[in-house]
Amino acid sequence: MKDLKKTLVIGASDNSSRYSYLAINKLKKYDHNVVAIGRKEGTVAGINITTEMEPFEAIDTVTLYINPTLQPAYYNYIISLKPRRIIFNPGTENNELKQLANENGIIALEACTLVMLSTNQY
Repeated sequence: MKDLKKTLVIGASDNSSRYSYLAINKLKKYDHNVVAIGRKEGTVAGINITTEMEPFEAIDTVTLYINPTLQPAYYNYIISLKPRRIIFNPGTENNELKQLANENGIIALEACTLVMLSTNQY
């Protein structure tokens, strides 16, 4: 596992039509260590989806798949994990969280995890 890029997927779903589902599968395909939080428990590619904001350690990247209106509940949690970067996937862009990330030395990217993996930019 590539622990240097341990990734937390927020907005994870076991629904195969969701982008978070595709992202978890692709992250696993590229041998990244993945943890996931969603609205309901489930399993994707052997990864358990929790509904709790667990104190995961050594998170490199937080990749978001939740609407910006739901993100404020996660602000303190995300910052407390001290990730290197946050990826705002299409539809999750949030200037308030981007500013908070920047103030805490966290890189904030408006990008697509799936594209980044496919083009070796992850």
